[in-house]
Amino acid sequence: MEKGTEADCEAEATCACKKTERPDELKRSLAGRLARIEGQVRGIKRMIEEDAYCDDVMAQIAAARGALAKASLVVLEHHMKHCLIDHVRAGDDGIVDELIDSIAKNF
Repeated sequence: MEKGTEADCEAEATCACKKTERPDELKRSLAGRLARIEGQVRGIKRMIEEDAYCDDVMAQIAAARGALAKASLVVLEHHMKHCLIDHVRAGDDGIVDELIDSIAKNF
């Protein structure tokens, strides 16, 4: 994970101005997961429009939530094995606090 310069941050519309390079294989894997999740969400929307039984809708929502949680774990694994280790080796222990905050928000 690399921090941009202050000028880079001002030029971008992101808050943290950080980037993580991911291998193409990981990008493809996550893109596939997210495409399936998009399909699940569209299916849930269609179920609502078609007045599907509530229990069936809730089951599909739980499945989509589970799929998002798994995608989040894949990103977390990459973060820990790459970003976290790189920062700790470089002497930046603050990354651990960042990770703890992130886990608290997301899990």
